[in-house]
Amino acid sequence: MCLLCPGLPRRALLIGLTLAPLAACSDNPLTGRRQLAFVPDAQLAQLADQAWAELRASTPVSRDEALHARLAAVAEPLVRATGRNDLAWEFVVFDSPDLNAFVLPNGKVGVFRGMMEFARDEHELGAVVGHEAAHILARHPAERVSQQLASQVGLTLAQLVFGGENGENAELVAGVFGLGATYGVLLPYSRAHELEADRLGVALMEKAGLNPLGAVRFWERMVARQARQGAPPEALSTHPADQRRLAELRTAVTAATASA
Repeated sequence: MCLLCPGLPRRALLIGLTLAPLAACSDNPLTGRRQLAFVPDAQLAQLADQAWAELRASTPVSRDEALHARLAAVAEPLVRATGRNDLAWEFVVFDSPDLNAFVLPNGKVGVFRGMMEFARDEHELGAVVGHEAAHILARHPAERVSQQLASQVGLTLAQLVFGGENGENAELVAGVFGLGATYGVLLPYSRAHELEADRLGVALMEKAGLNPLGAVRFWERMVARQARQGAPPEALSTHPADQRRLAELRTAVTAATASA
């Protein structure tokens, strides 16, 4: 018996809960596709405020004022280009040698010292910052969290429907469905997000007065570095294959410079 809804057939429960998130699908004019994003941006921003505070408290911030000034000089025109004045944007250089950067749903952007040092000029750094800001414009955080929540709902439903009355198959279902959700939905969507952020980031660069060719130069060097170190197959990664990413980035830059 289903303890969640006594008397309700499992198939009816499955259909009802599966169709519910679909009502939250909407068209995103920036990405040109429909999105499953039923988690409110305001709620994500509140969670991100707490995460940002904890991160600032636990992760060393660079004391190099020149690095912070360089980041601010690049970020300012890009923020104007986003048109998202409703966000309390903040850009911080964290004192880590990693080549990484991230953005939270509340507009907080962290760039690691290693990434700052790898970017040779303001145009290459603009490619990094523009990419992170583009994730916000495309509502990728809301979509990502919504996908994860939907996957958890799907796992629960699968256990109810296929797990047996006494749950004897629950662990098997959890393992199979979990792998299917991860490699069949979540990771491919992550790759799509990265490619969209690249494309939208190039548009932001052009609007902010930065040279989009800086994005190509940046990724050419990044791809060469990755080739020396090795990278996982695209199917097992949250990021697209380097050569595919570089090819699509070049296409986006060509389109941006042709329309300028």
